[in-house]
Order: sequence, then structure tokens, then C-alpha cells
Amino acid sequence: MPMFQPSKRDGVVVAAFDGSGDGQVLDLDTAVKDGVLGGVGGVIGAAVGEKLDLKKMIEELDLPEIPSVFICPISLEPMQDPVTLCTGQTYERSNILKWFNLGHYTCPTTMQELWDDSVTPNRTLYHLIYTWFSQKYLLMKKRSEDVQGRVSELLQTLKKAKGQARIQALKELKQVVAARATAMKTVVDEGGVSLISSLLGPFTSHAVGSEAIAVLVNLELDSESKTNLMQPTKISLMVDMLNEGSVETKINCTRLIEKLMEEKEFRAESISSHRLLVGLMRLVKDKRHTNGILPGLSLLRSICLHKQVMGLIVSIGAVSQLVELLPALEPDCLELALFILDTLSSLPEGKAALKDCGNTIPNMVRLLMRISESCTQYALSILWSVCKLAPEECSSVAVEAGLAAKLLLVIQSGCNPVLKQKSSELLKLCSLNYTDTIFISKCKLTRTIL
Repeated sequence: MPMFQPSKRDGVVVAAFDGSGDGQVLDLDTAVKDGVLGGVGGVIGAAVGEKLDLKKMIEELDLPEIPSVFICPISLEPMQDPVTLCTGQTYERSNILKWFNLGHYTCPTTMQELWDDSVTPNRTLYHLIYTWFSQKYLLMKKRSEDVQGRVSELLQTLKKAKGQARIQALKELKQVVAARATAMKTVVDEGGVSLISSLLGPFTSHAVGSEAIAVLVNLELDSESKTNLMQPTKISLMVDMLNEGSVETKINCTRLIEKLMEEKEFRAESISSHRLLVGLMRLVKDKRHTNGILPGLSLLRSICLHKQVMGLIVSIGAVSQLVELLPALEPDCLELALFILDTLSSLPEGKAALKDCGNTIPNMVRLLMRISESCTQYALSILWSVCKLAPEECSSVAVEAGLAAKLLLVIQSGCNPVLKQKSSELLKLCSLNYTDTIFISKCKLTRTIL
């Protein structure tokens, strides 16, 4: 952030800077001569002449860093009507008047009593603020216009270009769209979504398809666009690239498919694909590129909500693969994986797959009361499903893994009453295979103090 050293004349700030961004402080005469404060010459002279609205500029720019001298000490927001008190301190007019209306007759910054409660408009500081924001605003507008023009050119190129020229146009469009929100809007407004979608089909090369999807995934897609992209040939291309593309392409395909699933008209048949699910699990299990785990699990979670596909997910061995992944997952990924496993446990084949995986019970017991209440809820539900399926076999394994002590922790905690009730029922189920004395020793009560 530029540093400013305001001086004062008769209690009014008169510092100025040269507008170049390096924070150089100039005297007032030099500032006016060089056009920084709206004199002849320079972009800012034009900006002031156009009567740009300061409030609008501040809101649209929404800058993270603003010179401290422009900030009102009361609201900590940029001043639009700065006034100076007799103490030499400057405030936004509306804020200092509110201060006076509350019965305070002191300077908020110094807490000095005021010998004069009049306020003097700080016109020099106002011009400095106006100048600074005008420069930023006009630059933003110019860049926006340049971007819009370039996007239009690229869309025109895509209409007639083929081969490498088409790929290069898509690559540049991808970069522009990723960097500028105005570029996204221009693509949508000028029919770019339909144009780019038309490039996806059964004969589309992966080089073109990957770049096209990289653009589409960053755009706001309306219902018509999503319906168009749900055509079997387009979904098939995405599935192919999910299996064979780069990690970036795989992630983009995953995100785009999930975006399409938000559409009400989405049909479960579109995702009832063995190849789609296998590619998705490969992405989730890729230890070299962990950035694909979260989007992969997120899509798998959405797919799990379609009952027609749940059995297919179990059939590809997803249950045991997800169970083995649990210890290495970050909390956000872990919660998704547990949700998926809990959902699949509602199927008979899902329960059986969880029971047959040797690490299901130890991993679930370990997660109780560890990450979040949601994770505890999912893990507890999975343990209940497995132990109910094979009470004698699974309950013994669970107790040996420390389940009884963990269940007592849940019961003693301040978590959801439903969880406490489920824990009590599971604890009772597990106790059936033991005498009271042995089961109490398994609970390790001395270690359950909160």
C-alpha cells in the first residue's frame, strides 16, 4: 500500500501524490500543475469532467488496499465527503455529525474537547480521493473493454478456425475467462456457450475437448445450455477424458458433470456408466495428484443421491477402496467419503461390502469424536449397519477396537441426542456377547473422562 505523509494548512490536509502508484508525495501546486487533482491534461482531468460518481466507483472497485489517509477513522470506510475539525482530524461528514448527535463534543481520534464544533470541507483531500479512485476506475473500465473486445475476436475465430488454430483460440479464451469476470459475461452474452458446446461431439479430439471443457466449467450455464451438454455424445466425451486426460482435464470434467447434475431434467442414465465410476475412483485414489480427491468425492456424493446408480458404485469395489483411503483424507474430503459410505450402507450389498472390508470397523471406531459431529454421525451409522448385519462377529471386533469406550464418550458429550441414543443402542448390542464384568473392563472407563 502506498505511504502518504499529509501536511496541513489551516487544519486541512493538502498532501498529494503523483498518481503513478509509487506513493510519491507532491506539494499542492505541483499536483494541480501536473493534472493529478483535476487540472488540465491527463486522464484524471477527463475523469473529473465526466462527473463520475465517487460512491459508485468505490462500490464497483471494492479494492482490498486503500491509502489510510482516505479512510474515515470512525467507519473505517473510504470518505466521500471529508470534513476537518478544529483539531486537524478529518472524518466523513455523516459519521462525525452522528457522533455529535450522540452528545459527544470531542474529537473521536484524539478525544480532545472541541473549542469549535464547526466542520470544514476538506476539498483538497476530496480531490485526492476522487482522483485516486477515478484513475483506478477508468483503468478497470479500459481493461474491461479490452477484454470484451478480445473475447469477441476469439469467439469469431472459433466459428471458422480448425485444428491448431482452434486449440490456440480456446487456450487463450480459457486464460481470459479464468482471469476476468467480465470475460465470462461476454462469452455468455455473445452466445459463446452454445458455440463452445457445439465443438463437443463423438469426433472431437481430446486436445479440443479438454480446452473447451476448461472454458465451460468456469461459465454460468443456464438450463438450456446444461440440457444441450447432457447429450449422450457429449457426456461420453467427458467420460473418456475423465479416464484418459491430464489431471486438470479430469478435474474439469468432474466439475462440469456435477454442474450438469444440478439441472432438474438431469437423467440418472447419463451417469449409469461403469467407465465413469471407474475413472472417478482412479481420480480419488491418485496419490500423486491429491487436488483431484475433493472434486472426485464431491461428484461421487452427488451420484450417490441417485438410487439407480448406487448398486453400480458398490459393484466396482468403491466401498473397500474408500474405506482404505479414510486415514489419509483431509477433513473436508473425509466427511464426503463417510457420507458416501453411509449412503451405500443402506443397500444390502453395501452392508456386505463394508462387513467384508477388514479395516471398516477399526477406521470407523477411530473416527468417532475425532473430526466433527457429522463425521461421528456417519461413522456411527456405518458401525450400526455392520454390527446389525453380523452381531456376534462384528460386535466383538468393534469392542476389541475400542468401540465401547468411544460410545461412552459420545453418550457423555454434548452432541445431538439422536447420536447419544444410537450410541446407547449400539453399546447394548455390543454387550450381548460379554459378561458384565468383562464388558465393563472393555469400556476402559478410566480413560473416558472428558
